[in-house]
Formats: sequence, structure tokens, C-alpha cells
Amino acid sequence: MHREPRLERFNDNVLAKYQVYNSIFLTLPYDDIRKTGALLPLFLEICETGFSENKNPSEIVERFFDKYGENPSEKEKIDLLFRFIQYIERQVVLFDAIEDASFPIVNNMDGRGTLRSVKEEAEAKQKVGELKEYLKRFKVRPTLTAHPTQFYPGTVLGIITDLDKAIQKNDLIKIKSLLAQLGKTPFFKKEKPTPYDEAVNLIWYFENVFYPSASKIHNYLQHNIFDGENLDNQVINLGFWPGGDRDGNPFVTTDITLRVAKRLRRTILLNYYRDIRKLKRRLTFRGVHELMGEIEKGLYDSAVSNAGDVKIELDDFKSKLQDIKNILVEQHRSLFVDEIDDMLNKLNLFGYHFATLDIRQDSSIHQEVLEEVIKVFGDVEGSIPSNFNELSNDEQIDVLTKVNAKLDPEKMEEGMGKATLSSIYAMQEIQEKSGEEGANRYIISNCGSVQGVLQPFAFMKLCGWEKPTADVIPLFETVPDLQNAHNVMEVLYKNPVYKEHLERRGNKQTIMLGFSDGTKDGGYLMANWSIYKAKETLTKVSREYGIKVVFFDGRGGPPARGGGKTHQFYASLGPTIENEEIQLTVQGQTISSNFGTKDSCTYNLEQLLSSGVSNEIFSDGKNVLTDEDRKTMTELAEISYETYTNFKKHPRFIPYLEKMSTLKYYAKTNIGSRPSKRNKSAELNLSDLRAIPFVGSWSQLKQNVPGFFGVGTAMEKLEKAGEFDRVKSLYQNSEFFKTLLENSMMSLTKSFFPLTAYMKDDEEFGEFWQLIYEEFERTKSMLLKVTGYDHLMQNQPAGRASIQTRERIVLPLLTIQQHALKMVQELSKNPEKEAERLEIYEKMVTRSLYGNINASRNSA
Repeated sequence: MHREPRLERFNDNVLAKYQVYNSIFLTLPYDDIRKTGALLPLFLEICETGFSENKNPSEIVERFFDKYGENPSEKEKIDLLFRFIQYIERQVVLFDAIEDASFPIVNNMDGRGTLRSVKEEAEAKQKVGELKEYLKRFKVRPTLTAHPTQFYPGTVLGIITDLDKAIQKNDLIKIKSLLAQLGKTPFFKKEKPTPYDEAVNLIWYFENVFYPSASKIHNYLQHNIFDGENLDNQVINLGFWPGGDRDGNPFVTTDITLRVAKRLRRTILLNYYRDIRKLKRRLTFRGVHELMGEIEKGLYDSAVSNAGDVKIELDDFKSKLQDIKNILVEQHRSLFVDEIDDMLNKLNLFGYHFATLDIRQDSSIHQEVLEEVIKVFGDVEGSIPSNFNELSNDEQIDVLTKVNAKLDPEKMEEGMGKATLSSIYAMQEIQEKSGEEGANRYIISNCGSVQGVLQPFAFMKLCGWEKPTADVIPLFETVPDLQNAHNVMEVLYKNPVYKEHLERRGNKQTIMLGFSDGTKDGGYLMANWSIYKAKETLTKVSREYGIKVVFFDGRGGPPARGGGKTHQFYASLGPTIENEEIQLTVQGQTISSNFGTKDSCTYNLEQLLSSGVSNEIFSDGKNVLTDEDRKTMTELAEISYETYTNFKKHPRFIPYLEKMSTLKYYAKTNIGSRPSKRNKSAELNLSDLRAIPFVGSWSQLKQNVPGFFGVGTAMEKLEKAGEFDRVKSLYQNSEFFKTLLENSMMSLTKSFFPLTAYMKDDEEFGEFWQLIYEEFERTKSMLLKVTGYDHLMQNQPAGRASIQTRERIVLPLLTIQQHALKMVQELSKNPEKEAERLEIYEKMVTRSLYGNINASRNSA
């Protein structure tokens, strides 16, 4: 029988190693937890048999203690369950490290989607010229965001990195000591991180992973596709949100924004300094060594001095390197010229900014700021006049584009108005110190109107920025906003002042589209289809007005938030969608799982690069949707939208999340600096709820509703009408639809309904649980029918095996979590009397979130 090579490599290099190292881990002689390692495999076995016999989580826990406990007290039971949680968290780390270490073996680093395969395909199809032209303008921008879906502290990340290296070398002694260290290292913080802490944690990835990976890719392109000639295009540039993203985060201040920009600048200067010191040991020739000394001193003074002032200007740095290169070519037989080219490439990629710090705020806040500006500065000439709210729509637009006063935020009281204006002054300061790319994008969340875009544009002008060297980027999120986005942009393109601003910005408009809130609002199929169609209409209107539109996708980790196999999405877009740049947010565990090591980072960046190339150059019209397929896609999206909307309106929807899920515990995890909902009211309503705890809570329940709900009903409806052939034809013709369904399969594969099957007997929620379960079964059977597979993810056996292993590791953890939730519900009936026990079991729920979040690798 034919074995799938990737699955074989996964089994040999990941699974087998995990079993060996886990057995070492389970037998480490810790005094306080000597028994835990021996008991955990027994508990896992009881969980697996218990669920197969339809036992509920509390019955499973009790059966375990009956069988293996020596009549333990409740305190002893609780202590052991907490120790199990700690152990499982560390098993997840071990599995992560082994998977990271085996990444280049399991994934073919020269296979499909890598730059080498792109080059070979271009040569075979005689399209090298087209490829070069495209690479001169195509860009990929991953933007790291500190959304609270990853909680490993720096100490644990360090252990993962060291474990990864030790596993690659099979260094058993080192592995054993690292596992012992891991067992003793605390995994969670007592305090919430500040936005600055989040920034520092993520800059670690830039410094240690993206810096070498991005320059390696750039060098490969220059040497192997451009034959050594200069590639002026920044093929990869980096974006950054921590410290600039104010949306819903009251802890981001102007001071933090400036400190983060300074930290980015200092980090890149330190990286340059290290490289130059290394290179200086090679460049010992006359005429060259002295110049290297000048550069080294300039970088040392810039990177290490406390003032953070730059002592060697970027242009001066570049021209000195160019002089060195010329001397090497003319006098020293071009020795070490490649290293100088590498250095010049890094300067072109990262400048002194390292990554662009985006500023983001919600449009409803801008409305408040506008009111405050009118109140404080309404009489100032050139500001927004006091009668602004009485003006017509067109008159308001006219005022917003023509303001020209310079307002001092210090004259405002502490609050949003002052904070918003001072963030714009901060952008100007960052540009002075780090270059324009340091902070030149202002993003408006929940933007749905022309005024929504023009308000921050007006604020920039009111900060004395007459011709702002910054882009104003609307973020369209809800289904209605996505459907109206092209009308909003057309009004802006026609506006003479905004048009002139775009001309100064190279006739380029970036537009952000939000998958996360889109799915929360419209369900899985409708959100993705609405974004696809919005991209088409926005491309069309932008092309009509001579504007190059760039789409920036707000994606989370799981399919429900636009994640999953992202590069397949971009390869499937077709010519009706502008695709000269791929910009996307990367967050939480998706950073560590997709870009956490040099190998995985290089591989995934290459996949994104090649997806743009294959869409543009190799697709040969394969990714164009026919009218018939469009009609089918629209019908499926509309049926699933209606199904999902009715589900959301179910009277048990919000109560179920509040009472039966871990939703309210997300705020207690101290993972991220942001509150878990946008407003402060005690009442929970869906529009205020952030997409992360929303999607994450379904993930903890192992129900993953946002990744599939409505998909099965939509396909079944066409099947019952005798039109299933249309669905099949859409699946066979459209890479876009195929990718959507494959990602939905991932959501189903990560679901496990026996965990919560006890809820079907619940008086209040039984019928609601049944509703979810039936849609899960329906979607599963429809997906298998349309794909022709025998089981889910049949075409990705290694990915499926990885998910199954992770799910098995956390099964005891989820069992404990559900048991604790059941206890909380029971004890809540008598809160005064049971206050102490209630607190213990609530802590157990919160602690159990961590391991499951990390095991999912894309939980939210």
C-alpha cells in the first residue's frame, strides 16, 4: 500500500521522538510531583474509554480516583488535577519543540511553493522575464499583532528554542536537563502584560527570526533570479501593532508608542552592529578596514547610547558600504562582496525602523474626538466649526478635507481627544527619527462611511501636518460595510483634496478587510465570500480611477478568523482582485507556529511569495470564477448566512457562552494587555465582544462553531433540491471554494463533541447543544460528499496527524476543564456557603485555558 511520504516523515521524526522524550519527561524525579508522571497516562486512558462509553467529564474524573486513588480527600484530588494541568502544558511545549526541530524534514524545503520550485517552474514555462517584472513590484508584509492568544513567557520561549536545537542534535543529556528546567519554570504571569511588554516579546521574533529569514529570501532572489543585479524592491517588509494599536486598548499611550518605536530602532541598529563586527574580522584590507571601523563606531554609539540618537545616518551608512564594495571589486578581487551585498539588502529591507508601527483606532472613538475638537477648538480659524453637526453631508466632507489649523492637544483634558491627536504628533516624531516607514499608516477599525475615513485625515491636518506622509487605511469588517465599501471609496477617489493626497502617496490606497469580526457577524461562508466580492468591487473602482489598491487582511489563526492554509487563499484569487502586495496580520500562536524558527519562517514567507506569483503568472485562467459558479457560491453564502444569523438570534446563544463556555475566564488569563470586550457594561452583547474570546471559547468547548456553522445546511439545501452537481462543479473549478472547505475541515477535525455530550440532557441548554451537534454532523457528511474523501483532511495526512496528537495530549486537560465548569455551576447555586471551593474550581478553569490555547496553535 502506498504510504504518504510527509506522514511517514511526521511519524518517524515527530511522533516517535515525542513518545521517547515524553517518557523521559514523565519519569523525571521531582519530589513534589513524583506520582504525577506515572498517573497521567492512566488518566488519559480513562478519559478515552470514558468518552467512548458516553460518560460525562465528572464521572470520568471520579472513576479515575476510584480506580487509582487511595481514598483521597477533595484537597488531594484538586492538587493532583492542578499538577496534571501543569504537566500537560509542558507536554505541549515538548511537542512544539519537536515539531519545530523536525520542520525542515517533514516539510520539503525545496518543494512546491518554495522559491526554488517557482524558479524552476518559470524556467520550464519560459516565464522568467515575467517573473522578474512581477518581483520588481510584488511585496509581502506580515504584520505582527499582540492579540492575546499566546501566553508563553520569554523564559519558556527560550527553553523551546534550546530544546529545538538539542532535539535536532539528539543530545539526550541536554534534552533531559532542559525538560527538568521546563518542569520547574512558571508558565503564567501573575500580572497582565503592558503593551510595551507585548512589543518586547514580539520584537524577539523580528530580531532572531525575521531578520535572517527575510534577508536570506531577498539574497536568493537577487542571486538566483536576478543573476546578481540589484533588486530595488523590498520584497518583504514588516508591520507591527503592539504599542500602536489603540482599538479597545486603553493601556496604549503616546509614551508607549514612542518607546516601542525606539525599541524597534535600537534593535535593528544592534543587529547591524553585530553583523558589522563579524564582517570587520574578515575585511582586514587597506582602505576597507578603516571604513568598517567608522561604521562600527557609529552603530555602537547609536545602538548603545541611552539617548537613542542616531550617530550614523542611514544614507551615510549605505554610501560607506558602497565605497567598501567598490574597493573590494577594484583592488581585492571581489572578496566578501556577497557579505556587503547582504548588508546593503538588509538596510533596504529594514532601514532604521525595522518594522512599520501602525496606529489603529475605532471609528466610533474618532466620532467622540471630533465632538471634543469642536467643543475645545470650534472657534479657532481653520479648525472644525461649532456648527459642524448642522451641516449637510457634502458640507461636512468639505470641512473635513479643508481644515488647516494647528491644534495643541495639551489644551485638552486627559481623554480620547488628547490621546488621538498626540498619537499623530508621535507619528511625525517617529518619522523624523526612524524614517518615514517608521510610522506612516493610520488604520480605522469598523469603518463604514466617507466621514469615517476623513476624520483621521482631518486630525492629521489639525496637527500641523499639511501634506501628511501617511496613509489613511479604512478597515471594513461587517457584511453591510463590506458590501458598501466600493461606494465609500468612490466618493473619496472623486474628492479633489483626497485625490491630491493619493497622488502624493504614489496613487496607492491600502484597504483593510477584517475576517475575524466578519465571521462573527456573518458566519464562515458569507464572511469569506463578502470579502472576496468586496475585493473585486474595490479593485474595479480603484482601477477606474487610476488607483493601485492594496488589500491588508486582518486574519487570526483559525479558519474562523481567516487563518488556516493562508497561502492557498492568495493563490486562488484570480485577475479580478488586485494582488500586487500580500499584507496580513499574524498573531498569537500563529506567530510561533508559522514563523517561530528560521526554517518555518523562511518556508512560510516563501509560500506567501509564491502564492502571489502563481496567482499572477502560472494560473493560466484557472482561478477565474464562471457566472454559474458565482451563482452557486452566492446561494451557498446566503443560505449559510441566514442559518448562522438565526443561530445567533437563538435566545440561548449568549447565555450558553456565558454559562457553559470559558468565555468569562479569558479576561482572567493575563495573556494580553487588552480587555476582552470593547465596552465596560456588565451586560454581554455580541457586537462588543472581541472575536478572540468569542472564537476561543468555542475552541475550548471543542465545538469550533464559527468555522463551520451554516456550511452543512447550505450544501444540504442544494442537495435536497437535486442540485448537488452545482456544488461539486464549484468545488472542482474554484481553488477559492476548495480552500474554504479545506479550512472548514480543519475546524471540524479540531472538534470533539463527546466532551460536552452531557449538555444534551441539560434542561436549559440541551436543545441548543443538539442544534450545534446536528450542524456539525451535517457539515461533516456534506464535506465528505463534495470532496469524495473517506475522512476529514484526507489530503493533508501529516497536518491531520499533528492535530490528532495535540488533541490527544490535551484531552485530559479538557476533561478537567469541563469537570471544573460543572463544579462551578453546581457550587454557584449556593455561592455564600461555597465561596472558597467556588474560587478553587474557577481558578482550575482559568489555568486549564493555557495549555489548550497553545496546543491548538491557532485557537484564536
